[in-house]
Amino acid sequence: MFSNRYIFIYSAVMVIIVAALLSLTAMLLQPRQERNLTIANIQGILTAVNIEATSDDAEELYKTYIKTELAIDQDGRIASVYKNGRLEEGKVRPFDIDLKKELYNKKMGNPFIIPLYIAEKDGNTLYIIPLRGAGLWGPLYGNIAFGPDFNEIVGADFSHDKETPGLGAEISTKEFANQFIGKTIFNDAGEFVSVRVVKGGITTMPTAQQIHGVDAISGGTITSIGVSDMVNNCLENYISYIQNNFK
Repeated sequence: MFSNRYIFIYSAVMVIIVAALLSLTAMLLQPRQERNLTIANIQGILTAVNIEATSDDAEELYKTYIKTELAIDQDGRIASVYKNGRLEEGKVRPFDIDLKKELYNKKMGNPFIIPLYIAEKDGNTLYIIPLRGAGLWGPLYGNIAFGPDFNEIVGADFSHDKETPGLGAEISTKEFANQFIGKTIFNDAGEFVSVRVVKGGITTMPTAQQIHGVDAISGGTITSIGVSDMVNNCLENYISYIQNNFK
């Protein structure tokens, strides 16, 4: 029979060894995890402008199509410019901005900066805004691309971590994202109205307002509300920039 002291020491040593191995594994895997996250972000940006990318060609396609990255501050001013593979202005590369952190700064009433990606495709200049919000069970992500007028949506992509399969998780399908194409975020008076995800479908909206709405996911009401809030909360941060440069 082993004494209690022996069992205690043996257990403590095993816990320390296992903890050390887990810590070492996490350290070794961190660079790969960070790269996978970078590739996923790049793929989402490209998907918004209808460019399908694999993990192998995503970075090269990004360099081909995404010509400029901008960081925009809360007043709509350009804080950083990344172009031709180098930082031309400012202190931070826009791609490296922690959007979650900056949206929290906004919520707390503090200064914030947000990224904007400018693509050149088929002779057109397209503007891509990254999105982040909250769904029923976890965070929501996405990107929305605008045409040269920065009003009409030309593409979108949404993803999630934990939404319910067959219900809220349907936001990650092309069928849902494609509803946003052709929608506009400003009304005829030039007022920002965003794009709403409408429970019951856009046929419940006045005809003139349907250009600013898409159908909600059936059975995924809370996730649909989360997408609607995410789109509104993120797009409104660019209003000053848009009005200063496009209106």
